[in-house]
Amino acid sequence: MTSNSEPIVQQVQHDFQNLVAYITGPDARAQTAYTVELTLFRRLLALGAALLRLFFVTRAAVRPSEPVVAPDGTPLLHHDQRPATYYSVFGKVRFGRHYFTAPGQAGICPLDAELSLPARSYSDLLCEWVAYGTTEESYRESQTMIERILGLSLSVQAIETSVADAAGEVAAFYDEPAALSAPAPEETILVVQADGKGVPMVQPSPAALPGRLGKGQKRGKKKEAIVTGLYTIAPYRRTPQEVVAALLREPGRPEASARPAPVAKELHATLAGKAVAMTRLVPRVTQREGPPIQDRVALTDGAEALQQHVQNHLPAHTLVLDIIHATEYLWDTANVLLGETHPHRTAWVRSYLEPLVAGQTDAVITALEAEANDPMGTATQRHAVRRTVGYYRRNHRYMHYDEYLARGWPIGTGVIEGACGHLVKDRMEQSGMRWTKAGAQAVLDLRAVRLNRHWDPYWQFHRQQQHQRLYGSSAPVPDRMEDLAIEWAA
Repeated sequence: MTSNSEPIVQQVQHDFQNLVAYITGPDARAQTAYTVELTLFRRLLALGAALLRLFFVTRAAVRPSEPVVAPDGTPLLHHDQRPATYYSVFGKVRFGRHYFTAPGQAGICPLDAELSLPARSYSDLLCEWVAYGTTEESYRESQTMIERILGLSLSVQAIETSVADAAGEVAAFYDEPAALSAPAPEETILVVQADGKGVPMVQPSPAALPGRLGKGQKRGKKKEAIVTGLYTIAPYRRTPQEVVAALLREPGRPEASARPAPVAKELHATLAGKAVAMTRLVPRVTQREGPPIQDRVALTDGAEALQQHVQNHLPAHTLVLDIIHATEYLWDTANVLLGETHPHRTAWVRSYLEPLVAGQTDAVITALEAEANDPMGTATQRHAVRRTVGYYRRNHRYMHYDEYLARGWPIGTGVIEGACGHLVKDRMEQSGMRWTKAGAQAVLDLRAVRLNRHWDPYWQFHRQQQHQRLYGSSAPVPDRMEDLAIEWAA
């Protein structure tokens, strides 16, 4: 024990004894469980701050053995002790550490590398907790929760900067095979899905906006996030009749519980465009390959540009047009031809949907073209039918649904539709939110890490990369850090 640490030890012992005395004494006997629990939590935070300072003071008391050298090998001489401020989950802690320097050289504190201190004064644990909160709620809500629970006052700007730093290694994490071992394939179908979802962006300054908008213009602006999903799944063979019954929600449709669930689903979203999204997806797909994989399927809506990127980057995957989008074209056409409340509207949709799901796309196109040429139809009705015909013609080669069903393949993009809502919309389109591209991407990256259940391995990777960047060596972070902490606590 050093002379600097003795007063801290005495204070910690005194505070702990007072805490025990409070619990066993008359004051606590007159309190409710809520009051005692809250009092304990607040006083334990203060005790934790004292113990953390004791840790730093104890470590800093030991002067590093010389020679201490600069990165270029120049010997550095001990100069003095320099103060450091560390914002932890317990509060602000200050301590001094030995400082070494030489003429013409940047000084260093060897203890910083030994403790793997971050460049900014906010602790890695505090930053992780803040980042976790912002994957679900706004920066301001995260700020409120941190202040309410831990009693710490963080600015929104500090939180935003912390989140940007925290997301800095997400792309590298998924590019690095050693960082995250891909699960061995458990099912025989390797599935990729892709779609786009708009993110509301920060608007130009009011002076840059026109006083009066033209037709079709909006003051709000969105940028498309390309969302990708990757998983394996077991075959699920159905008849076209069963699929039609499910799409029309009719009696006799298969139970939802009978449908196999996606395995090891992995989601991502990027604002950098379709090519970047597919380029980043390819190595993840490659890592999921294995002997069990027998079929490779890619599902999208009818967006031609996205389909082309999928085919260019994943030529081994069979591209399938989402059956829901194909069905929606029939409903839209029926609404124009018959009206949304017409008693025969569902029967009209079924008359085309049954052959469509049975793989008879040519027959459907021929029948729809006959409707488009009906002289009794209006110009609006003819346009609606021809729009559907054009969509089916363009996607004809991706609509062999009878073959897909016979092989047990998925034919709907439910996974990626859900991801567009859960990964993107639920967080990025909360009331009044507008984003910069960098800010939105940081939150999307961290939210994907969380939803993919990769949070703990990512943060270990992040800390290691941060240490390498700051100190030029491997981080002194053991594997299974949280498990070890739990074991020590027990």
